[in-house]
Amino acid sequence: MKHPISRWPVPELNDLPDDMKTRILDVQAKAGFVPNVFLALAHRPAEWRAFMAYHDALLLKDTGSLTKGEREMIITATSAANHCLYCVVAHGAILRVYEKNPLIADQVAINHRKADIPPRQRAMLDFAMKVCQQAHEVEEADFAALRPHGFSDDDIWDIAAITAFFGLSNRLANVSGMRPNDEFYLMGRVPRARA
Repeated sequence: MKHPISRWPVPELNDLPDDMKTRILDVQAKAGFVPNVFLALAHRPAEWRAFMAYHDALLLKDTGSLTKGEREMIITATSAANHCLYCVVAHGAILRVYEKNPLIADQVAINHRKADIPPRQRAMLDFAMKVCQQAHEVEEADFAALRPHGFSDDDIWDIAAITAFFGLSNRLANVSGMRPNDEFYLMGRVPRARA
């Protein structure tokens, strides 16, 4: 049985504007499939472009001390707190790949305090979870707790911004009933098939 990937209309790839189609085909060439988020959000092109631009600004930059894996840890942990199936499954897969660890995504999604991660990452996720669930209670002591782990003001901004952006993403995914691609479930758990 084929399940819909969104409760809203999902456009055909060939019907999309060229810039969107090019981006989606580039992702497909790299991943081997089109993540459903690209198609599920594509029925609103202006918002799709804004979403992707902010996504890229947060996750593809090469400044600051956060690794790609740490960025994905933030997404996975906070998406689990927001009960977002799509983001936990998709970003958990990316986390497993970046960290080369088939166990890490499940640990971080369920309880980062019990995960096999170093104190730096635990402090980072403690802060991200507070931003996710109690941003109104963030205070100077929360910033001070991050400094011994080498986080700069810009790093702390990144932790908060990634958490906030994926709060938006989690809510859109939940409301739209966005379905994770089946391919995500095994990524980083079993060796990738060679072409």
